[in-house]
Amino acid sequence: MAPPVETPAHAASPDPAGPLADVRVLAVEQMQALPYATQILGFLGAQVVKIEHPRDGDSGRGARPALRDVDGRDVGATYLRNNLNKRSVAIDLKHAEGAELVRRLAGRFDVFAENMKPGTVERLGVGYDDLAALHPRLVYVSVSGFGNLGTTPYAGRPAYSSVVEAMAGLYEVMREPGDPTRVGSAGALGDLGASLFAAIGTLAALHERERTGRGRRVDIAMYDAVVALLDLVPFFWSMGIPRIRRATVSGVFDVFECRDGRFVAQAVRDHQLRRFAEVVGHPEWNDDPRLASREGWTQHLEAVIRPAVEAWARDQGIAEVTAALADAGIPCGPSQSPDALVRDPHLRAHEMLLEVARPDGGAPLLVTGNPVKLAGAGPTPRRRWPTLGEHTDAVLRAELGLSPAELERLRSDGAIGGPPPGPGGREEI
Repeated sequence: MAPPVETPAHAASPDPAGPLADVRVLAVEQMQALPYATQILGFLGAQVVKIEHPRDGDSGRGARPALRDVDGRDVGATYLRNNLNKRSVAIDLKHAEGAELVRRLAGRFDVFAENMKPGTVERLGVGYDDLAALHPRLVYVSVSGFGNLGTTPYAGRPAYSSVVEAMAGLYEVMREPGDPTRVGSAGALGDLGASLFAAIGTLAALHERERTGRGRRVDIAMYDAVVALLDLVPFFWSMGIPRIRRATVSGVFDVFECRDGRFVAQAVRDHQLRRFAEVVGHPEWNDDPRLASREGWTQHLEAVIRPAVEAWARDQGIAEVTAALADAGIPCGPSQSPDALVRDPHLRAHEMLLEVARPDGGAPLLVTGNPVKLAGAGPTPRRRWPTLGEHTDAVLRAELGLSPAELERLRSDGAIGGPPPGPGGREEI
């Protein structure tokens, strides 16, 4: 038997549409906690249809800063960076016929995803029990502040990312006495963390459905997601370490100055500390009794280590310093400003900064790409975000067979919105 032929990582994928090309997602979603998850699924090939209210759409459209879109509406940054590769269908779920359209549409999809306040989808008639009874194979994904399954004293409470980040200990665990609490210091960790777990749960439920033939409800609480990401907070507390301070990590663990900026270095193992001393020109540290333990390095960081390291780095640039340390096996990297970040060659090479044309003709917008790299995969898809209701007629015609007359009646009655098809209109499915 001939040996197997290896396919180069850069070779064309046998399925260039992506591994989830046969997965269809119907999402009633707002802001970022779910839209980021469905965007990731879209990067992996899933077909995502987004249900939006005909008047205002996803509330992320109202975020600031904003720019004027091709349809003449202002659209906010939260929406712009979380809705690539999706189609928008404008349906009023509070309208009886609108809710019925969504119930019918759900049967044409593999996944129904929502991140409304708990109890909302049930009132609208598109809750899990409603849709599971009609479509037993449907995977139903919910994201909320504190979850829908199980019990919680916070049931029904609204939440934003900053709320669950604060509750999970992010803002207090590393705050030094006297320092202010900085809300939002990690960006939108609550939203992004919830989205990542939602994507994992979705894939798990789809895999199970292949075996059982039935869907399942996947329930993600943003609070749970952030606690999982900040697992060291409760774990260190149980070890008797209520706060994480510099002294909690023994060795070199800090930011240092060099000629053109700042860099982070972390040497926390004995062999790393020996190499660190040699690279920065102080091999005598390896015989210094004050630095005989990792704790000694921490204790003498400010008096001994920092002045010597920054004297060594003073006439060197970040690239030189980090190259020297990395060559010696010391984990390090620049503490980058946004200007430096967007020029990082790694991010460009890994398609982690996707350029998307902006409607006002300015410099392209940069949306983060797909961090899940698959051998043989093609370029990350980057179809621009949809305008509000852009695909309403096209989707309802293709999925439910609605005639132009039916669509016009539903639009006149207020059940649907979005621009009707016309010359030059985009209706691609």
